Amino acid sequence: VQLQASGGGLVQAEDSLRLSCARPGRSVSSVVMGWLRQAPGKEREFVAAISRSGGNTFYADFAKGRFTISRDSAKNTVTLQMNSLKPEDTAVYYCAAAIYASTQFVPKNRVDYAYWGQGTQVTVSS
Repeated sequence: VQLQASGGGLVQAEDSLRLSCARPGRSVSSVVMGWLRQAPGKEREFVAAISRSGGNTFYADFAKGRFTISRDSAKNTVTLQMNSLKPEDTAVYYCAAAIYASTQFVPKNRVDYAYWGQGTQVTVSS
């Protein structure tokens, strides 16, 4: 499973960023797609994910109300819209995929994701 993440950058607090994850030539509806992040000196943590059907999403508590995960099946991409960014959101963000038979299930743990993109840096200055 090949994944290509993009869209990171340096922004100020309260700004927005949109991250994209492409799955070239393959349907994003055949896998669960998620975003996880890793800040310096910390464990990689779950951010958000969307089910194969696209009908279910799940967010980490820190992402609720600020981040939105969505997908464009025609473009085979999944997007993470991040609003009201905070300095503590600074991290490398990884796009990840998991293969599950269920079209509704949304895995919420790092170990559930077997496939990873290269990561994109998000830096939020205060």
